[in-house]
This record gives sequence, C-alpha cells and structure tokens, in this order.
Amino acid sequence: MSLLRSVKQSIKQVLHAAGIEAHWFHPGTSPLARRMAALHAFDIDLVIDVGANEGQFAKELRAGGYSGRIVSFEPLSAAHGRLLQESNTDLAWYVHPRCALGDHLGEIELNISGNSDSSSILPMLMSHTNAAPESAYVGHELVPLITLDSVAQSYLKDAQAPFLKIDTQGYEWHVLDGAIATLPNVRGIQIELSLIQLYEGQRLWRESIERLESEGFVVWALEPVFVDPATGRTLQVDGVFYRRP
Repeated sequence: MSLLRSVKQSIKQVLHAAGIEAHWFHPGTSPLARRMAALHAFDIDLVIDVGANEGQFAKELRAGGYSGRIVSFEPLSAAHGRLLQESNTDLAWYVHPRCALGDHLGEIELNISGNSDSSSILPMLMSHTNAAPESAYVGHELVPLITLDSVAQSYLKDAQAPFLKIDTQGYEWHVLDGAIATLPNVRGIQIELSLIQLYEGQRLWRESIERLESEGFVVWALEPVFVDPATGRTLQVDGVFYRRP
C-alpha cells in the first residue's frame, strides 16, 4: 500500500508540474459530477442557459451525461455564431435568436471583453482587470434586449422540472427582475455570485442569496469560478440553488 501511495504521489507531482490536477469523476471530487448528481436528483428535463457564450456550459452538461433539452441565450454576435455551430448537430439543443436578457424590452449596448466570456452590459471595474488583464473591454455592440418572461412560456410548456442558469457578468439581478413570472416554474437555478464588486452597479452574493431564498430556493452548492491568480482570493462563485425538498 505504501508503494501504491508513493506511485500516486509521484504521478500527482508530475501532473502538478505540468499545471494539471486530476480527480475521480465523483461528487466528492468533481464539480461536474456534483452538478450531474443534482440534475438527476431533481429530475431536470430542461436547462435554460442564459449567457451561453460559445456553449461551454451546455457542452459540459452533455459530457457529464445530461441528454435533456437545452435552450441557450447569447448576446455577443461572434459568440452567438459559434454557439449555433456547436449546437448544429444536437437536436435537443436550441439557440434563441441573438439577444441579451434583462428587465425590459428594447436595445442596449454590450461591452465586449478581450476574453469574450467576461463581456457585460455593465462597466468593468479595476478589481476585475487587475486579476484578469485579458478581460479588459476591447469594443462595444448594440444588442436587442428582452425579458425571460417574454419568451419563456414557449420553452416551459412541455417541461416538468426546468433549471435556469444565469451567467451575465454582474447583470444577473436584472435578468431575475425580468423573470418574475418564470421563477415559480423553475426547480433549480445556477447564478454567478460576486464576492466583491467586479462590475459597476452589480449586486453582491449576500443580496442574491437572500433574494433566491425568499423565492423558495436553498443553497445547494458553491463552486469557485474566478480566482485572483496572484493572491488566491476567490472573486466569483457559481451558486447552485434548488427548491426546498
């Protein structure tokens, strides 16, 4: 046994030197395994993916074994084009026409980030760019703005247990404000929670958790997603919430 432990430790050291850390695909060690276990436990049959970027979240779900319907929303024109390509052969994955989601109907200016997935309607603060210089804004584009309530019913009509994922870089509160009628039909939510101000005017984690708890959800998991590499400080987490059993 001591020889086996020594071999495992040696393998870990080699992987760490290469910048790689390997884990068993198990809820105790893998964020994706935890997510898949919860989706299965709550019989999720529809995932509404708000802020899909190029489809990373949807592809991860498929890799984890989720085979139900996915509806993705993305405002950035380049990312939306890539999203359409990624979903092209997946008959259970639908991409909504390009738009941003918020609390009213109209048009709004989107700030384009250098790394694409940090793009936001809100101005970015130095606390963000200091931790990730590549995320600085490099341009802007005008996008249609809708509310989730204005389109959700057509997607929800055949769903028994929808799951709503919101990743809109500080604009999550506005998306929730535009989903007042939709939220009672949702069984689970994943939302990005910032521990410090990264975008001007955004709500922080405490307020978001309190709001979702008032809607009947409980915290199911918190997973770090943005960490300052210089200090190791966690700046953002994905908060996963489900209806009280």
